[in-house]
Amino acid sequence: MSHKYFITLLSAVFMLSGCMTLGPDYSPPEMHTPEAWQKEIAGVTTHSQSEVEILAKWWTTFNDPLLSDLMERAVAGNLNLKQALNNVRQARIQRGITDADRFPSVNSSGSAGRTYSKDMSGDFTGTNSFRLGLDASWEADLFGRVKRSIESADANLEATEESYRDVLVSLLSEVALNYIEVRSYQAQLLVAESNLKSQEETYNITKWRYQAGLTTELDVENASKNLEQTRSQIPSLKNSLEQAKNRIAVLLGSEPGALDSELDEYKPVPVPPNEIAPGIPADLLRRRPDLRKAERELAAQTAKIGVAEAERYPKISLSGDIGLSALALGDLFSSDSLSTGVNSGISWPVYDAGRIMKNIEIQYAAQEQKLIAYRAALLIALEDVENAMTSYTYDLARRESLLKASESAEQAAETSRAQYSSGLIDFQSVLEAESTLLTFQNNVVQSDVQIIKDLIGLYKALGGGWSSFETGDKQ
Repeated sequence: MSHKYFITLLSAVFMLSGCMTLGPDYSPPEMHTPEAWQKEIAGVTTHSQSEVEILAKWWTTFNDPLLSDLMERAVAGNLNLKQALNNVRQARIQRGITDADRFPSVNSSGSAGRTYSKDMSGDFTGTNSFRLGLDASWEADLFGRVKRSIESADANLEATEESYRDVLVSLLSEVALNYIEVRSYQAQLLVAESNLKSQEETYNITKWRYQAGLTTELDVENASKNLEQTRSQIPSLKNSLEQAKNRIAVLLGSEPGALDSELDEYKPVPVPPNEIAPGIPADLLRRRPDLRKAERELAAQTAKIGVAEAERYPKISLSGDIGLSALALGDLFSSDSLSTGVNSGISWPVYDAGRIMKNIEIQYAAQEQKLIAYRAALLIALEDVENAMTSYTYDLARRESLLKASESAEQAAETSRAQYSSGLIDFQSVLEAESTLLTFQNNVVQSDVQIIKDLIGLYKALGGGWSSFETGDKQ
């Protein structure tokens, strides 16, 4: 009858387990976002592809196969990304540990011993004992403590996956920015070397005119100064170029210098696409990994409230054991050696000086903190996109003016050299024209680079790129 009673009790506990789940049920909070961006990008539209397709592999819009290849290799080799992936695996294992609380725990044991005792005659006699056993225990989840713990672990796992994606978004952006730096320094070197060649010609003309008695030695010295000033820029540019190449190599998980052979060839700064895909502000909630992470952390914390509240209520545990015991090893597996036992227990906190209630209050306060953090992250995300769009728009307008100024400066430099050779102007006009030309040509290159950087920053702010790659090991 006792066994029938225990089976009936066990069945009832199983039926009741998880029926009452304490704590608030989570639902994503309503987050207000503007209907449209404050700054529209004039002259840049999206027609041929959807925003999802463009943002998924935004670097391909630069039409640079080497950049696309570097992106793939960075995802495969970057060490920070590998660390983030390892965090995902740990979170997945932790989730499995939490899920194990739903099931009974079973332990096995065995012992063998010999006991000595003194008989009436004063002699010692020994008695053997042997035992094998299994015991099991299980705590019924009557008030959803385990269920809420699993909900929290699930949300934490998802938050860790979003952290991985956030690292991925940053990695793609950093590889692209350093690649643009490489092309920028190469372009500036070309400008410096071109101007150096022109200034060498000017210097030779100045020396010829001095030797012919048509000018003073001061003009020769000024021409030499101008020439060497331009020449002095080249080592600095080469140094910055090498550092940018080394940085890309490290981002790919390689040693510095590993990519020199691939990046040594001079290539122009990539041209920005005619089409970009900013979408609408509400898209950030589903796309930016840091926002998705903040929302999942809020969900995890909400579930912890239920875990804390369940501590106020009774815990019912069931346990049982089955064993074999005998005085002789040969008798261990006989029918007379079998023993079984079943037990049930209940514990209920009566007095804890308010510890449980204070912990519940702490969990609610932590939930409010996570909600505030989520809202703050959204505002920062909106700011990032607005700033990137504003910079992109104004830098496009600035580039148009710089191009016109550079063309005029180039024409002025050519004219001044010709007039100086004919003796129509003094050398100071040539110096000013050449200095102005070098400045504007460098400004154009830097403007081209800044526009691409603005666009990369915009794609990063929009959370683009991570959807093209798997989060990692799903096992």
